[in-house]
Amino acid sequence: MKAADEQAFREFVTSQMASLRKLAYVTCGDWHAADDAVANTLIKLYPRWRKVERPDLYAKTMVYRAAVDETRRPWRQGRERSVGDGIPDVAVDDPNGATDERLRLRAALNAVPTGQRAAVVLRHYLGLSLEETAQVLGCTVGTAKSQTSRGLAKLRELLGADRLNHIEDKEWHVAIA
Repeated sequence: MKAADEQAFREFVTSQMASLRKLAYVTCGDWHAADDAVANTLIKLYPRWRKVERPDLYAKTMVYRAAVDETRRPWRQGRERSVGDGIPDVAVDDPNGATDERLRLRAALNAVPTGQRAAVVLRHYLGLSLEETAQVLGCTVGTAKSQTSRGLAKLRELLGADRLNHIEDKEWHVAIA
């Protein structure tokens, strides 16, 4: 790979790493699996770098698929457990309520089916268009639209319709971070 291409790839990784990790995490629900998905994606993207027309969409598509694949790996099902699995969650009130709200939003997002959650995150967190969302998910625009709609409906059901309408962009970023 030429030095200019290598530098462009490094700049791409630097600028996109955080959003790729968050997309992977929201898709699979585990930071370690998300890191694996992003790493595998970047390893596969590197040799194809010069051939890819839209590396941002290509990488998001690959990360989404890799994150879904990570959750299907046999060693992730039943055998691999987080150290925190045996420790019960203890609810502690946050004086500002921000942490409680973030945890509530994250729990609601995790309760939404994977495809719908990915569509909602791609559209409302990453700000992709319907066409770009459909491309990342590997489906038609109509399917992306219905997945987004169903995902938002599920979130409204879980959070209450009034609360979801008042979620500001910064709360989406905080909840997924």
